[in-house]
Amino acid sequence: MPNLDSVTDPLSFAKKMWGGMGFSLPNLVTPTLNIEEIEQKIKDLKAVESWLKMNLSMLQMTIQGLEMQCVTLNAVRAMGQMASSYTANAAGGDAGQTGTQVAGSGNEALRQAALWPLTMLQQMQEQMQKAAATAAQVSQAREDPPKA
Repeated sequence: MPNLDSVTDPLSFAKKMWGGMGFSLPNLVTPTLNIEEIEQKIKDLKAVESWLKMNLSMLQMTIQGLEMQCVTLNAVRAMGQMASSYTANAAGGDAGQTGTQVAGSGNEALRQAALWPLTMLQQMQEQMQKAAATAAQVSQAREDPPKA
């Protein structure tokens, strides 16, 4: 009969199986019944989780920083190529009509890129002046009675 109990009891079967190996049963096979030990494991696992989350966020920030650096370097490289093509075409401007057209377009592209904020402010100012003039006309039309 004792053999029958050990077969039906999985914990005693596992103890017999692991006990013959010379080391104790791992905690995953036989869970502990000590509440303090469980709470300590929970705290340890939460600490590991927060450490992993912190490392993940640091990794994501590093990736984003490198992506921004790559985009910036590509933009600087493109601007440098535009500037070098402009200066090369400006120096060889006597070569023909196509050289001056390319130099003009490069010069115009650089000028537009440099003056973009100023152009935008001027457009906004013009729109505001038009809106003010329209508002003034509407208010003047309301104040003047129609002549009959």
